[in-house]
Parts: sequence; structure tokens; C-alpha cells
Amino acid sequence: MNALARLIGTVFYVGHMRPAPGTWGSFAALPLAYLLYQLGGFWLFLIATIAVFFVGWWATIEMTKGAEDHDPSEIVVDEVAGQWIALLPVLHGTWMLDLGALALLPGWVAAFVLFRAFDITKPWLVGWADRRDDALGVMLDDVIAGIFAGLGVLALAALFHLVIM
Repeated sequence: MNALARLIGTVFYVGHMRPAPGTWGSFAALPLAYLLYQLGGFWLFLIATIAVFFVGWWATIEMTKGAEDHDPSEIVVDEVAGQWIALLPVLHGTWMLDLGALALLPGWVAAFVLFRAFDITKPWLVGWADRRDDALGVMLDDVIAGIFAGLGVLALAALFHLVIM
């Protein structure tokens, strides 16, 4: 197997951590997101999010080539892509308000919890993508879970800022 694909697909071997490698992959996405945001702000993070989808798709194709299991648990690059999508509204907010990356820490927590909830339960389109049984489906279910989580983050932010405050 391609060593680079394995390194990317497992996110530097985080995917081999047990139990719950998907949760570990999502958790590993957080400091990586913070680092990217610190290095280049929102735009670098957005570009990296798009790039991790395509690089992750390639790595998943390579890692599952000829395998019966289309979505082995050690592949967690899909969790990174989805988690970063869930974080986009939070980091866009910090960028727009010229705040530090962790200023909206409750948003980070909400993005993590909501993403994991959608990724684990696989409602509606998340489940549809997961049932594709191919590398694109591996990536897409987490992308869709990330979109749903990001929308949830926006809804919670609106509730907090418009109703509670």
C-alpha cells in the first residue's frame, strides 16, 4: 500500500487509536485547524479544508483499492474534512470580528459535538452518502455531516446572540 496514502488517510496514524478512531480523528482535527488558522487566517483554513477533501479522497481510493471494506475504521481523514467544515462558521466569525481563534470556544465545542452526532447517527443524506460503498461516499458522508453540524452551529449562535443576549 502507498505509504503516503496511509499517512494521509490515517492522519499521521491517529486512525489506529482505539476505541472510536473516528472520534480521535475528529479530535485531532481541532489543533490542526487552530494551527492553520494561526498561520494564515480564515482563507488558509478554507483552502486547506477544500484540499483535505480532495487529498483525502485520493488517499481513501489508494487505501481501499482491492479491499472488501470500503470504509475501514483507520481511515479518519474524512473526519478531519467534516470537522473542518463544521468549524467554518466559527472561524469565519472570529475572522470577521477580528478575534483570536479561540474567542468563540463554545462554537468549537458545538462544532465538535454536532459533527460527531451527525457522523455517528448518519441521518438522511449522511446515511445516503455512507451507503455509496466507495471512496467518494467515505468522504461525502463526513462532508454532509460537517455541513449539518455547521448549520447547527449557526443556529445555536443565532439562538444565543439573538434570543439569550
